[in-house]
Amino acid sequence: MGDSPHLRVDGHIVAMGPTRQAIRTGHQHYVMLTDTPGLHHVTGIVGDAQDAIDFYSGVLGLRLVIQTVNFEDILQHHLYFGDAAGTPGTVLTQFPDPHGDPGRHGSPQVESVSFVVPSGTLTHWHARLEAHDLAVEGPLERFGDRVLRLEDPAGTRIELVAGPSVPSDIDPWTAGSVPAADAIRGLHGVSTLSTNPYATAGLLETLGFEYETETDDRVRYRAPGTRATVVDVLDRDVPFGREGAGTLHHVAVRVEGEADLHEWRTLFDDRDYDVSRVKDRHFFHSLYVREPGGILFELATETDGVAASDDAGAPGESLYLPDRFEADRDLIESQLPTLRVPTGRDEYR
Repeated sequence: MGDSPHLRVDGHIVAMGPTRQAIRTGHQHYVMLTDTPGLHHVTGIVGDAQDAIDFYSGVLGLRLVIQTVNFEDILQHHLYFGDAAGTPGTVLTQFPDPHGDPGRHGSPQVESVSFVVPSGTLTHWHARLEAHDLAVEGPLERFGDRVLRLEDPAGTRIELVAGPSVPSDIDPWTAGSVPAADAIRGLHGVSTLSTNPYATAGLLETLGFEYETETDDRVRYRAPGTRATVVDVLDRDVPFGREGAGTLHHVAVRVEGEADLHEWRTLFDDRDYDVSRVKDRHFFHSLYVREPGGILFELATETDGVAASDDAGAPGESLYLPDRFEADRDLIESQLPTLRVPTGRDEYR
């Protein structure tokens, strides 16, 4: 099969077409795009904003790094959860949509998001989650790791993963509701339900992920970085999903800088992918691409973290607005619910 990307299923190799080394249309040179080191963030949709804060900060112990607005709909919150700085590779963001219809799990969707926890802590986590009246499945064995599965209050599928194949160079958020010894160490990865798993695998290899291993219905791809490196491509016969509360909207991968985004955009455009323009997301720059299997990927630039800029203020404690929205602050705040941010460990033991 030469150097073409491929997906291995039940011992078979399926060629996927051109590799990252691609000739740009109209140019006489090769473009060598750098492999992504891993995930940047994952974004979902929930119903109630306060329920999301109580779960992700109060129960899981993540920091509410930033509460801001959806830049496409400024009368909707956008909540960023992660480590102390909101470092790329630790962040899960949620769009609360209290008036929208609930979502339905299916394809094409990001099926679940997983977080790294230290080895030996799943017993603690199982007890903690059950004490908060959450249904917990597991521990399950997967590729040598142990996994707990659960859902947030909106129905979003969450996994906690511990084991020898779970790298993370992230320090936990130590001022939250979970003791540092047990606390989450960033994202582990995502699982995808695609309408065309072979096409999804092809995009992953284009981005720099490599095939690692598989089971009957799960093929693991891994990026070469030190955190948030896993995407599992699921090959399952499932109904079509519906976007809404309890579903994951997209997964973002890291790229070095804005110039790289323009190169990636050219590549995707030449391949007739559904690709957006490069966008200024204030905390980073990014573009979106929906691959033929239907999964929405975002490519986002590396930064020190969404709370690292001098103008971010006290992260999470109040509504943060970029300068372009400040003139509308009174209107925005009058239309959004007031949110209570957990103050520490005592609230959510």
